[in-house]
Amino acid sequence: MANREALRELQGRLTERLQLARSEARIAQWLALDCAGLGVLVPLEGAGEIFPVGPLLPVPHTQSWFLGVANLRGGLHGVVDLAAFLGLRPALAPEAARDPARLLAIHPGSGAHCALLVDRLAGLRAAEQMQPEPPGPGPRPAFAGPRWRDGDGRVWQEIDLAALAADERFLAIAARAAPAVQR
Repeated sequence: MANREALRELQGRLTERLQLARSEARIAQWLALDCAGLGVLVPLEGAGEIFPVGPLLPVPHTQSWFLGVANLRGGLHGVVDLAAFLGLRPALAPEAARDPARLLAIHPGSGAHCALLVDRLAGLRAAEQMQPEPPGPGPRPAFAGPRWRDGDGRVWQEIDLAALAADERFLAIAARAAPAVQR
C-alpha cells in the first residue's frame, strides 16, 4: 500500500513538473519513459497528460499492440502498448498492466486521441544531462529521433509523438485477416 501511495505522489510531482516546465523557461526537454528496458525520451511539447492504467474496452479485429479504448477525462482514447508496437516484447493483456505502468496521452494538438501504455515513468531529462549518440544501423522510422546517452551510460531513444501518431503502421490498427483456406 505504501508503494502505491509513493507512486501516486511521484505521478503528481511529475505532472506538476511537466506543467511548470511548459510554463517557465525550458530546463527539462523530455519526459523519460521505460518500455521493456528501452529508454525512451518524449519531447514535453508532444506529451499530454499521464494517467494510471484503468479499465480498457477491447476492440476486436485489431493489432495485438492496440489494447483497446479508455475513457480519459471524458474522452475516448485508443490505447497502444508502445513496447509491443516497437517490437520490444509481445503485447500485454490489458489486465496485466500494473503499477508502475502508466498511460501517456499524446498531446491533443496533434489531433490524435491516443494514449501509450508505458512500463514506467523515469522522470524528466534535459539536454545538458545527455550526450548525442551515433544512429544505430539500418533504416529508422520517421518518428525515431536522435539517440542520447546519459551520465550513467544508458542510451535513450527520442521519439517524436506527433510523427508517431501520423505513422502509417501506427494508424493501421486493423488486424490482417488470415488467408482463406482453399478446399
